[in-house]
Amino acid sequence: MQTPNNATETSYKFAPVAKETLTGERIVRPSLNYWQDAWRRLKKNRLAMAGLIILVALIVLAIIVPFVSSYDYQTQDLKIKNISPNAQHWFGTDDFGRDVWTRVWWGTRISLFIGIVAALIDLVVGVIYGGISAYYGGKVDEVMQRAIEIVYAIPFLLIAILLIMVIGSGISSIILAMAITGWVPMARLVRGQMLTLKEQEFVLASRTLGASPMRIILRSLIPNALGIIIVQITFVVPSAIFTEAFLSFIGLGVKPPLASLGNLLSDGANYIRLYPHRLIFPTIVFSLILLSFNLLGDGLRDALDPKMRK
Repeated sequence: MQTPNNATETSYKFAPVAKETLTGERIVRPSLNYWQDAWRRLKKNRLAMAGLIILVALIVLAIIVPFVSSYDYQTQDLKIKNISPNAQHWFGTDDFGRDVWTRVWWGTRISLFIGIVAALIDLVVGVIYGGISAYYGGKVDEVMQRAIEIVYAIPFLLIAILLIMVIGSGISSIILAMAITGWVPMARLVRGQMLTLKEQEFVLASRTLGASPMRIILRSLIPNALGIIIVQITFVVPSAIFTEAFLSFIGLGVKPPLASLGNLLSDGANYIRLYPHRLIFPTIVFSLILLSFNLLGDGLRDALDPKMRK
């Protein structure tokens, strides 16, 4: 067989690679980490973004309005009691002549504060308790789970009533009552997630390198369960707000003249036929808070789930 001895004889067998072919396999999509990719997917969820925008707007109003309003939430003026919404009083006034606009946003601030504090307590106590229970397992896990069952069996309303009788009604008693039993669902959720994670290779590697159990829980297990924890928090906050509203509605929560959405709804319900504006506006704000948290929670659940990645 004759071998070609110059470039002219072999040129017909080869062709230069086109520029488009060289750039066709180039990685065009930027490299994203887990949280960047989750945020990208969350932005594509219109309902979740709508919930986030509504929630941010409500929080901003709750912070700003009580400071910039011309009326104080507890200043009484019987000359203007129970007037309908107008240019001076956008949400009208109540039976003591107090501005409902200011009281609604002050009450929103109180309710959000209670919800956020309750969520933080659930986050700290529930995550640490569930992580320790899952990591050690065995008898430690069994004892800790029996303790959870005992706490879970105590009715929340009974605890709230007892605390109100001992320390009086108010924000502190509501938060303390939620702190006693509210962390249990979070602890169970975290325990179930970490029972799976603790058998992964990165946890075994940390043990081999001599990491302490608390370091493994805080630096390895909890960060890998952070997605499901964040989603749970978005459902804990509205649940705590609803609980506060329920207790205030039945007279066991925040007491006047301090405003909360619960006692505003309770006062408005007594005058729904004569002065419906006193119930309508607090109800709208209360419903928007619950709706926005639920929409955001559903969106975060999809965005933080690796199985939903496309």
